[in-house]
Amino acid sequence: MDFLRPASWEEALAAKAEHPTAVPIAGGTDVMVEINFDHRRPEYLLDLNRIVELREWEVGEETVRLGASVPYTQIMEELRTELPGLALASHTVASPQIRNRGGVGGNLGTASPAGDAHPALLAADCEVEVESVRGSRLIPIDEFYTGVKRNALAADELIKSVHIKKADGPQQYSKVGTRNAMVIAVCAFGIALHPSTRTVRTGIGSAAPTPIRAKAAEEFLNAALEEGGFWDSRKIITPSIAKQFAELASGAANPIDDVRGTASYRRHAVGIMARRTLGWTWESYRGTGRSTEGVA
Repeated sequence: MDFLRPASWEEALAAKAEHPTAVPIAGGTDVMVEINFDHRRPEYLLDLNRIVELREWEVGEETVRLGASVPYTQIMEELRTELPGLALASHTVASPQIRNRGGVGGNLGTASPAGDAHPALLAADCEVEVESVRGSRLIPIDEFYTGVKRNALAADELIKSVHIKKADGPQQYSKVGTRNAMVIAVCAFGIALHPSTRTVRTGIGSAAPTPIRAKAAEEFLNAALEEGGFWDSRKIITPSIAKQFAELASGAANPIDDVRGTASYRRHAVGIMARRTLGWTWESYRGTGRSTEGVA
C-alpha cells in the first residue's frame, strides 16, 4: 500500500487523477477501521490532512460553505446557530476523540446509510462541491447517494466542501443506538422547518439502502400546515396530523434485519422519531418564531 501525501489541493487533485483508485483519508475514522479488519486493502491512500482549505468554513448570507474536513467538534461549538441539525447530529458521532478528527466529507465519501451526518444534511438541504483536474461541480444532496455505500463522485473527483442552507427555523435530529456512544445508528431521523418557504424537509438514516427523505410525509405535512394556517397562527399541530406524518415517515423506510435491529423495529422507530422531532421543532417555532437552537 502506497501513501500519497500532497501538500496542496492542486497536488491532491493531480494525485487523484494519476491514481483514480486512491482512497482519500482525512479523519480516517471509517477507512482505518476497514483496513484494520482487513475488509479493504487499497493500493493507494491519499492523505488530505495537509490541505488547509478543507478545514475552513465560511458563513454567507444564505449558506454555510463547510470544508470537507471541518471536525464535528467545531461544528458543534461554532456553527450551532447556522447549522443546528448538523450540530445535534455531530453530538452523536462516536467519541470526543473521533469527533475531533472526523468530518462531513468522510461521511459523504463513505456514503454509508448509517452515517450520522446524512439525515441532517438532507433535512437542511445542501449541495456537495466536488472537484477534479477537469473542473468543479455542485451535486444536490438528493442526487448524491446512488446505492449502498456508493455516491455520485467520478473516479478522479474529491469532495472539497458542502454548501448547506443556513437554518431559518428550528431543526432536530434523533438517533437510536444500542448505547450512548461509539455506536452505529440502528436508525436516525432529521427534520428541518423552513418558514421562509413554508416547507418541512426530513432525512432518514440506517433504514434504507441509502440515506433518504420521507417525501410523502413532507408533502402531506406541507399541505396540512398551509391549509390549516399553522405557519401564521403558530397553533399546536393536531394529533391526527402528527400521527399521519409519523406513519408516512415510517412507510418511507426500506430497512433490513441485521445484528443491530430488525426491519420492523426500524420502521416503528422511524415513526416515533418523526412524531417526536416534529413536536420538538414545532414547539420551538411556536415559542420563539425564528429560533434555530435544537431541543435536547
